[in-house]
Amino acid sequence: QLQASGGGLVQAGGSLKLSCAASGRTFSRYALAWFRQAPGKVREFVSAIMRSGGVTYYADSVKGRFTISRDNAKNTVYLQMNSLRAEDTAVYYCAGDARGRHSYTSSYVYWGQGTQVTVSS
Repeated sequence: QLQASGGGLVQAGGSLKLSCAASGRTFSRYALAWFRQAPGKVREFVSAIMRSGGVTYYADSVKGRFTISRDNAKNTVYLQMNSLRAEDTAVYYCAGDARGRHSYTSSYVYWGQGTQVTVSS
């Protein structure tokens, strides 16, 4: 199971840090990722981190503003979001255990319940 938290309401230019805690399995063996879904839009890739934490990927829209990290001892993945924009408003989902391309929703076996991020302009 994956449990996401840390969402909230923030003004444009502000920061939030999302957390996703894994239980029941040793997710240190798996790639972990964040996706987001805005109202009326498809779920889109935000960022992924490979099991060692040494390799990360970002969507172009968040590159330079968001940072993904993981603490394998705590089975937790984080998403530090800085310089937030109104277009970052979405429900953010964490996902684990990619069986295919890291940026595809269909690649992931496990999903968290989502946490709402709202950025006011």
